[in-house]
Amino acid sequence: MTQPAQQLELFSGNLSGKKAPAKRVNIVSLKMVRESSILYPDRNIRSPQHAVKLLQHFLQDADREYFLVVCLDTKNQVNSITTCHIGTLNASVVHPRECFKTAILSNAASIIVAHNHPSGNTTPSPEDLSVTKRLKEAGELLGVELLDHLIIAGNDFCSLKESGYLQK
Repeated sequence: MTQPAQQLELFSGNLSGKKAPAKRVNIVSLKMVRESSILYPDRNIRSPQHAVKLLQHFLQDADREYFLVVCLDTKNQVNSITTCHIGTLNASVVHPRECFKTAILSNAASIIVAHNHPSGNTTPSPEDLSVTKRLKEAGELLGVELLDHLIIAGNDFCSLKESGYLQK
């Protein structure tokens, strides 16, 4: 048996010398699908207040936690908004791969994440701080900066960047 063929068998996990049946490999392409759109008169996000103004519409009447990702270009203009996760009354399990999936597909330079607290209390939980830290680290690896994590409750909000949780 030739050297490349032996390596191929080792790679496929076939150590018995018997030929394994062929495996079908899917050839895929990725596309984003626009579900709807909104008109945003401010054009770009210049502050947490601008982001909250944009996102309150999505979160104001929610009866459980919604975790949103806002993808921005290099001029802080919004490329896309996606609901990354819908949680329970008081919890949302968020994974960095789900947050950055849309960011990568929409060629985002940076993201802002936001979620609501149906309780009305905007104080960040330990889980909120942990998710923010993980997203910041993942963004640094991917080259997509996490600009802020906003917690929105009614007309009130908390910016984790302004609160000092997103230091460079």
